[in-house]
Amino acid sequence: MANCRIGAIAVGLAIFTLYAGTAHADAPKKKQPNIIFLLADDLRWNAVGFMGDKLAKTPNLDKLAKRGVVFRNHFVTTSICAVSRASIFAGQYARRHKINDFVTDFTPEAWARTYPMLLKRAGYRIGFIGKFGVGAKMQAASFDFWKGFPGQGAYFGKGETVHLTHRMGDQALEFLQGCKKDQPFCLSLSFKCPHAMDAAKREYPPDPRDENLFKDVTFPIPKTADPKFFQALPDFVQKSESRKRWERRFKTPEKFQEIVRDYYRLVTGMDREIGRILDELDRLGIADDTIILFTSDNGYFFGERGLADKWYLYEESVRVPMLVFDPSLPKERRNRTVDAMTLNIDLAPTMLDYAGVAIPESMQGKSLRPWVRGESPKWRDDWFYEHHTAIKIIPESEGVRTNRWTYLRWMKDASKPVEELYDLQTDPWQERNLVAGAAHQDTLRHLRSRWETLRKELE
Repeated sequence: MANCRIGAIAVGLAIFTLYAGTAHADAPKKKQPNIIFLLADDLRWNAVGFMGDKLAKTPNLDKLAKRGVVFRNHFVTTSICAVSRASIFAGQYARRHKINDFVTDFTPEAWARTYPMLLKRAGYRIGFIGKFGVGAKMQAASFDFWKGFPGQGAYFGKGETVHLTHRMGDQALEFLQGCKKDQPFCLSLSFKCPHAMDAAKREYPPDPRDENLFKDVTFPIPKTADPKFFQALPDFVQKSESRKRWERRFKTPEKFQEIVRDYYRLVTGMDREIGRILDELDRLGIADDTIILFTSDNGYFFGERGLADKWYLYEESVRVPMLVFDPSLPKERRNRTVDAMTLNIDLAPTMLDYAGVAIPESMQGKSLRPWVRGESPKWRDDWFYEHHTAIKIIPESEGVRTNRWTYLRWMKDASKPVEELYDLQTDPWQERNLVAGAAHQDTLRHLRSRWETLRKELE
């Protein structure tokens, strides 16, 4: 009798297991979230409202930031478009992906490990719009929806009367309208805005609708635009491309106002298109299923140190705005800021994390998702900077940025490096180079050692 009872129990357990397994298998699988990645071009960290700029007109981004999480100390590991975009795709420092120019493509193996390709393999519909920016080969065939372009593009192409930023907004709506509710999507929208039309008669032509914006605004000239900061630069930086571009953009107060007004007009035009995208998500009923990330590929000088463009380990060049909107966040965890140092190489791991896709070991960044959820994960205390692009006109440099210090090392003559050291705690705009000060030699030695370690470890 006991054996019969045991047998009956065993059969019952087997039947329960069978039905439980069947019920689990038939249970509807939660759809992975949609992802929209918005990338500006040459947008410095403080030229948007949600980062504290009182003159900027970015209402849609500001509203999104209030519903999301803002990363106040977000940086790029190389401040130039092609290299930074390669780092964003791959989640890697340039030392590892080894793309340091405008013509080198990802190898097929490396491209397969980028965030869009990993998401595609996981079942995502993937789209790309705008400036691709990496290599000579466009990856059109890799995407389900492709409106990318090579090079810098043009705000108004031959015969075009509609501004490029507006056309890209139209393309984004086209992509969204072609998505299916039962398939997750990832749209990477890479604006040209507010990058210059280099050497054009008008380098920052805005949408005609924005021509009158800021016409009565006088933008403040940065304190470090004082000639003494330019004179303190190494001779080879004074003679570099940065100075040539300063000559045509910021040499006079009148030029400064003209350029900066157009720059801000372009940013407003981009914000308007982002607003259209947000409205379309609402109209399609998918806003609550869509993660949104917004950042820039690098920063930009407004004449600081007598320079234009980016490229160097100064705050205006390497610090960029960053926000994440996660519709699943409860109300009490929204409208927050994170002060931890985050990097462009963190974007790919973040998107993969949200999609539930394994982050490959080849990626050197970390997911930002724990920070978005309100956690405080173990995090980096420093990061490595490198710039080895167009070295005939842009001096090579490397360095280390910590929570407190900037260590910049010019690489023109490896046997006689030129160094700069700044204490960001007391000198946030890097006005005083402390490299020669006796009081900071221990710090200098430590950062030199850290530079040597990181440049080896990160390959």
